[in-house]
Amino acid sequence: MAGSTAETINPPQMQDHQPGRETEMHPKPEYMPKFPGNGRLKDKVAIITGGDSGIGRACAVLFAREGAEVALVYLEETEDATITAEAVKAEGKEALLLRGDVGKKAFCETVVRQVVETFGKLDVLVNNAAEQHMETALEEISEEQMRRTFETNFFGYMFMAQAALPHLKEGSAIVNTTSITAYRGSPSLMDYASTKGAIVAFTRSLSGSLAKKGIRVNAVAPGPIWTPLIPASFPADKVARFGANQPLGRPGQPNEVATSHLFLASDESSYMTGQVLHPNGGEIIGG
Repeated sequence: MAGSTAETINPPQMQDHQPGRETEMHPKPEYMPKFPGNGRLKDKVAIITGGDSGIGRACAVLFAREGAEVALVYLEETEDATITAEAVKAEGKEALLLRGDVGKKAFCETVVRQVVETFGKLDVLVNNAAEQHMETALEEISEEQMRRTFETNFFGYMFMAQAALPHLKEGSAIVNTTSITAYRGSPSLMDYASTKGAIVAFTRSLSGSLAKKGIRVNAVAPGPIWTPLIPASFPADKVARFGANQPLGRPGQPNEVATSHLFLASDESSYMTGQVLHPNGGEIIGG
């Protein structure tokens, strides 16, 4: 029943490492596109950070189905990244795997350079990499954790955008993944929610800066989505009930979010910039 805090949605499970591994999840997240491609990203080149699993994997496969070559940026989850690359290739497109830490400016510059050297251009940047750590009290959040969360979730977005901008042109798009927590907060994810709020402000600010150049900047704010970040962040009992309180009564799947990224990356959203889409299972945000 929707809204029940006692309902078990998925089997209880935990992972003792971040980033999480999609290969260890049960059931597996749904990432394959639901519909045939229609050339929405034909001849485009896209970078997707956090592209190995979760929402990033779903975006990668969907973008490939719609005609894009994709570069998958990931921290260390090589098995997940390889599975994603094979799924991209099954759609008839190339997948460039780039392993490293987006929290480091030099690595972000290397990513863009290698993408341009490989594919000859860059059209779309999807900033999606993230980490989160559950802490119920502010005083329990260490300086190290706070810095790490901001480096991955926010500095990485800015570093990637800085590196990408010299190669983007009129018609290009940047899509940032923020979160429902940017709008309603999260008592157990204070540093994470703060980074997601910063991403909203960054999206709106950068969109205004780039509007005259014809480069659009938008964001997607998912609600509870079944990705490796969930069992890697929360205790098993909370994972089992994850998403049950949303109006639709369940967590979303990555392939239910990637369509928002596709819309914002493609010319179908040509009159949108500085905006945020909310695939969150029916929770009213900012209304």
